[in-house]
Amino acid sequence: MNAKNRIAALIVAAGRGMRAGGGMPKQYRQVAGRTVLSRTLSAFTAHPSIDTVTVVIHPDDRKLYDRSAGTSSKMRPPVNGGDSRAASVLNGIRSLSGDTSPDIVLIHDAARPMIGAEIIDRVVTALHDTDGAVAMLPAIDAMRMVNEDGTLGQNVPRDGTSRAQTPQGFHFAPLLAAFEAATTGGSLDTHLDDAAVAMSAGMAVMAVTGDPLNFKLTTPEDFSMAERLLAQPDIRNGQGYDVHAFCEGDTVTLCGITIPHDKGLKGHSDADVGLHTLTDAILGAAAAGDIGRHFPPSDPQWKGADSAIFLTRAVEIITEMGFALSNVDITLICERPKIGPHSEAMRARVGELCGLEIDRVSVKATTTERLGFCGREEGIAALASATLIKIAP
Repeated sequence: MNAKNRIAALIVAAGRGMRAGGGMPKQYRQVAGRTVLSRTLSAFTAHPSIDTVTVVIHPDDRKLYDRSAGTSSKMRPPVNGGDSRAASVLNGIRSLSGDTSPDIVLIHDAARPMIGAEIIDRVVTALHDTDGAVAMLPAIDAMRMVNEDGTLGQNVPRDGTSRAQTPQGFHFAPLLAAFEAATTGGSLDTHLDDAAVAMSAGMAVMAVTGDPLNFKLTTPEDFSMAERLLAQPDIRNGQGYDVHAFCEGDTVTLCGITIPHDKGLKGHSDADVGLHTLTDAILGAAAAGDIGRHFPPSDPQWKGADSAIFLTRAVEIITEMGFALSNVDITLICERPKIGPHSEAMRARVGELCGLEIDRVSVKATTTERLGFCGREEGIAALASATLIKIAP
């Protein structure tokens, strides 16, 4: 095999696949917003080694196929399948034969939508030195027979056993000859997979490493797993901004740490501008209002309150909504007091209140170069951002 060889992908999608539920063949069901077949086709049309992609379909499924096929220039017209998987593969292989026959064909189950480019690479590379190559996974669990009544039977030795996946790749001409010979001899449907047909004709087939994620969607549980793996994470960002003026006093509380200063901060609570703005950022990320809505300054119970109460309640609210905090970032804007000597203690306190490791908490400071109210040391401003991630149910 050399770099000029043409490689065709043959996607087998002619089965009924009703065991998975959903009221339609499983290859046309949606997983995380796209059909199974669409995801499978994208993996092959996007791969640089693949020249053409052909899908073998059930004759009744043409409209369903058309909605999933996409517009890639690599796509060839679909081919109708046969009465069995082997017969469908044979129809697909025959459709590739002719003046533009490929040198290599990769046969893949449509119901394996999480096929990775690395597996395709491994199969193609192996075909430099062998007639065929199959993605395989070693059996790692204990293997036992199960009796008809559900009781366990004898052990099946797992040493040397592996699970076959697809794609299964072959040099095209000898594979077509192997399928035709099996058809003529009446043994086509007795073979477990394409590799078995190839091996029955004397082709050497090598194993390459598969991928656990390249599992075949067969049951409702498989679809649930694929949905969880393929669903886009719900990540939300929020930002907060707050200002508190200086007043008479000898300490300020910033990000939960009390710092000696020649002034205090004015506010209905303890005026911790850092925690206030972070509370707003967290609530904002979840579209859950703001600090004023949950803790109105007109309510006397919050007079002089520790702002840690506000922040911990915001974390409780987003937790009840099914979110988890990923990281937070706070910027304090002031000329004085100097934040640097206290930033690590602030990070630790914020992390404690938010339930975060300290490496997910940032507290930093800047000045306004003596400009504006902060530059005139009339008060302190703060900016904060928070990132939330929706926790899978």
